[in-house]
Amino acid sequence: MRHITPLLLCIIATPVFAQPSPVDVAAARASLAGNWEGSLEYLDYSANKWFGIPVKTVVEDQGDGVTMIRKSDFDDGPKVGNVRITSVELFDPAAGTITTGTFRKARPVEVFTYTVRMEGSATDATHWTIVEESPGKDDDRPAILRLTTTRDGNRIETVKQVGFQDDTISEWITRNRTRLKRVGG
Repeated sequence: MRHITPLLLCIIATPVFAQPSPVDVAAARASLAGNWEGSLEYLDYSANKWFGIPVKTVVEDQGDGVTMIRKSDFDDGPKVGNVRITSVELFDPAAGTITTGTFRKARPVEVFTYTVRMEGSATDATHWTIVEESPGKDDDRPAILRLTTTRDGNRIETVKQVGFQDDTISEWITRNRTRLKRVGG
């Protein structure tokens, strides 16, 4: 019994360190609140090179754990000028979906409901990958739209891919990407 008592004392006296809470979709999304700057890039398929335009994005958490507003501004050239795209996103944790309404001047409102999941394992609230998928159209063809957002510290990248549903090819085509860096506090 003498040998067991010191062991029990060691176990009892050992401090318990708080384990970081697991990063889920809600925590990952909440970590996006703030100001971001970077580029909206398109792939030139003939040259296999990316070209981009500067973009500024503000993500506002609405405080209810499920609603976010995203405002992005970019210059679309001398004929159009500044473009503002505003998206309102509603996360449904029970259904595992995000419904997004996107508003842009002189365009019809777009509404998509994406299934959403964490990809791989997140190390913390600033290192994770989320994948969203929704049926939709691309190039006037039925397609699955996929958005893959990866956060790596103060940088995020969202890649948009499409998988056409009217052919037998099971290839994802990359359409564009947004690469942003957090600015300010």
